[in-house]
Amino acid sequence: MLGTREKRFLRYTSIGVSTFLLDLLLLFVLIDALQVQYLVATAGAFLVAASLNYGLSRHFVFIKTTQGFVRGYLYFLKWALMGMALTALLMWVVTEHTSVSVYLSRISIAGFVGTLTYLGNLYYNFRVAGASLE
Repeated sequence: MLGTREKRFLRYTSIGVSTFLLDLLLLFVLIDALQVQYLVATAGAFLVAASLNYGLSRHFVFIKTTQGFVRGYLYFLKWALMGMALTALLMWVVTEHTSVSVYLSRISIAGFVGTLTYLGNLYYNFRVAGASLE
């Protein structure tokens, strides 16, 4: 049987995968349809998906957070901006210095950055480490 932390992580991962798919869709539209430069497109798609992730995570994952909505969103944005910067840096390194495509680079980087932002939000933003999901 899964414990509270495992359930929270699975819920966060489900939301993360869903919003990451939105991120990829936005990335594709921005780059291929609108011809936006790939690093700018990466940052824009990331921030839109991260904002949606915040609302869903707050409602379904970090239910007993002690943070107010606006203050929590500002903290969340701090972690999202750090994640976006790390994502853009890694995208640039992988895309410019290897033959890996923009999309494969983005997919390969997502799990690493997603785990870091999850841990940051869990312990520093939502302050619910060890709290019940109910």
